[in-house]
Amino acid sequence: MRNSRRGLLAPLVIALSCAITIPAAAQREHPDHGLQRELEALTRGFHGEVGVYVRQLRTGAIAGIAPDDTFPTASMIKVPIMLGVFDAMTRGVFAFNDTAPEPRALARYPEDDILAGLSDTARITVGRLLTLSLTYSDNSASLWLQQLAGTGAAINDLLRRNRFAVTRVNARTPGREADYERWGWGQTTPREMARLVTLIRQRQAVSPAASEEMYRHLTRSYWTGEALSRLPPTVQAASKQGAVDQSRSEVVLVNAPSGDYVFCLITKNQQDESWTYDNEGYVLLRRVSALLWRHFEPDHPWTPAPGADAFKP
Repeated sequence: MRNSRRGLLAPLVIALSCAITIPAAAQREHPDHGLQRELEALTRGFHGEVGVYVRQLRTGAIAGIAPDDTFPTASMIKVPIMLGVFDAMTRGVFAFNDTAPEPRALARYPEDDILAGLSDTARITVGRLLTLSLTYSDNSASLWLQQLAGTGAAINDLLRRNRFAVTRVNARTPGREADYERWGWGQTTPREMARLVTLIRQRQAVSPAASEEMYRHLTRSYWTGEALSRLPPTVQAASKQGAVDQSRSEVVLVNAPSGDYVFCLITKNQQDESWTYDNEGYVLLRRVSALLWRHFEPDHPWTPAPGADAFKP
């Protein structure tokens, strides 16, 4: 998950036809002034830049800090990659249970990845690649899926057609070399990444059936140490995390008792580049997640059991 600045795309071109509809409910957003003040207080003094977007889906209440500024996606770019893969499957290019077509490994991340430990002759299904990519944030699997989804330019055309103004794949995408140097594998805004996951939740990405399965993948994250660690384990949440040296990020949609809420927090230009539990970005993710649960679910108080952090990756 750490080394998501490196990406590699094959010259395979697959036209993406996924249609994404903006929900009418987006027009009913209104500011939550109390939450806004709490977010500003919690992020004040952070040694770097912070972007946050929060929305309670039932009421339309929102809050944010620099929600439309551009930030690196790091591994959150695997959500747009997943969209492209499901679009290709919907169009019959290959099936979920098919053995993934060659070519296979164009890049490896042996320090973390499961796929990198397999032999070059090992075969794996598309569905299992998706599990590795979304559950474990396996970079090698994600690069393979990126090939199957189409070129970076094709994915970007899909995003552009559906009114994502900033979210883009940069890695190995002609014309985006400068963007890659600045942002890494991908770029987004907190608002756009939250909107993308919301569209999946609302069954409006690719197709209802594809959206449902994509959402299932997003609810199976292995990386439960940050935002997810401050949510009750009995409550379902869809999420994707990202991290590079100067950035920590997470997008989470919580199926909370009082109604779903979504948030995305991304940092950039962090002074703290450590990879320890107490990295300032990781700490902020946990604190914001805890704040939002208290704010939206005052009748369901919850805190992690003592010692729970010892069992986090």
